[in-house]
Amino acid sequence: GMFATNGILFNHESPLRGETFVTRKITRAAARIAMGLQEKLYLGNLESRRDWGHAKDYVEAMWRILQQDTPEDFVIATGVTTTVRDFVKMAFQEVGVAIEFRGEGVEEKGFIAACSNPEYQLEIGKEVVSVDPSYFRPTEVELLIGDATKSREKLGWVPQYDLKALVQDMMQADVELFKRDTYLAEGGHRILNYHE
Repeated sequence: GMFATNGILFNHESPLRGETFVTRKITRAAARIAMGLQEKLYLGNLESRRDWGHAKDYVEAMWRILQQDTPEDFVIATGVTTTVRDFVKMAFQEVGVAIEFRGEGVEEKGFIAACSNPEYQLEIGKEVVSVDPSYFRPTEVELLIGDATKSREKLGWVPQYDLKALVQDMMQADVELFKRDTYLAEGGHRILNYHE
């Protein structure tokens, strides 16, 4: 017979994530802004909360699901939610930049509050994050959170990576990517233009 099982996977991210995903869009922009390659990051609802986990943990969970004697449905999630706003702060923190948000709703903006990384000297007070209402999803789910109690109890699955570690991985990958881009550009090679 067939071994059919469902893994209900919440947002799982990694440096391989495409840039249409908000996490990738944020980490790429944070790296590029720090390096002076981009002026601003435009986002939709900063209040959106997501349960973001690391893909490495999710691969481990899927493997464990397949080791079960009987096929069952399992929810794979961290059970912790974070706002898009906080994800932005965490991404910039990885390059030594503190972001301060002011204003509300579509008027909310992110400014550079401090810059502790000698490699990236950004102007304090510079506006680097702005809300673009066209990015709001009409069907935006305010809160996405998974309850992985069963996966923990039955599979013994406990995520090894917290959001900070995930953001660290993603930011390292993006900083490397754009360092390479910059190096190539300085060497006279044409690099692809990144557009919002």
